[in-house]
Amino acid sequence: MATKARVERKQLLLFTLAILCPLVLSKGSVYTSESVVKVAENEPATLSCSYSGFSSPRVEWKFVQGDTTSLVCYNSKITASYEDRVTFSQSGITFQSVTRKDTGMYTCMVSEDGGNNYGEVNVQLIVLVPPSKPTVNIPSSATIGNRAVLTCSEQDGSPPSEYYWFKDGTLMPMEPKSSRAFSNSSYTLNQNTGELIFDPVSAFDTGAYSCQAQNGYGSPARSDAVVMEAVELNVGGIVAAVLVTLILLGVLIFGIWFAYSRGYFERAKKGTSGKKVIYSQPTARNEGDFRQTSSFLV
Repeated sequence: MATKARVERKQLLLFTLAILCPLVLSKGSVYTSESVVKVAENEPATLSCSYSGFSSPRVEWKFVQGDTTSLVCYNSKITASYEDRVTFSQSGITFQSVTRKDTGMYTCMVSEDGGNNYGEVNVQLIVLVPPSKPTVNIPSSATIGNRAVLTCSEQDGSPPSEYYWFKDGTLMPMEPKSSRAFSNSSYTLNQNTGELIFDPVSAFDTGAYSCQAQNGYGSPARSDAVVMEAVELNVGGIVAAVLVTLILLGVLIFGIWFAYSRGYFERAKKGTSGKKVIYSQPTARNEGDFRQTSSFLV
């Protein structure tokens, strides 16, 4: 009985292998020799895509940049928008010359023509562009005890730049308390966004500030230095402004009182009531008057 059961299990195993083996053998694979390609702008670039296990492969390439997706290759042929600068081969696609707009993710998709066999692989293309001179926004003065925000940005660098701030030519550390030169300052520095925030501003924050952008390719670019002066709150000016406002308000009130005491408002009222009446409604006669008039006329 046990022998019969073993024979049945063996037959079931052979049957299962007979069904699954063709499926496994027909499973195609897609791979690349370089998943991240970095190349300087205006230079050629090749994105590799190799495959096996496809008897009649159909190759497509799509390009994803942010929310935009475009088709580079369809059914093993380069599309019209890329045919003047991209060539197709069984091992991948080649750009004759790349621009910064070509930076993004490319997907090589291989499918069986008329079948269900499918595979894909991603290749990231990074077009290297050195950073340009950063644009900064630095206030000329900041009130001590208040919050001050300094910004720095540049648009050309690829990959995106990181930002470093300098005060009077000295590199500002990420943590001000880690350096004796900046231990009296209170700020936060974001290297990705380029923001330098003083919260609060102190008297030690007066100085000439500049920003440097770098992305690991080409030379770093630095902005011009701009002086920011930390100033005390002008209490005297505020008090003077309040006093001037009160004086003007007092003069206005006195002027109204003086005009009222001199009777200017009464004269204006009399001038309005002394106008001549052009037309007046005849008074209604009572019944006695009407009779008297009638008898007189007869």
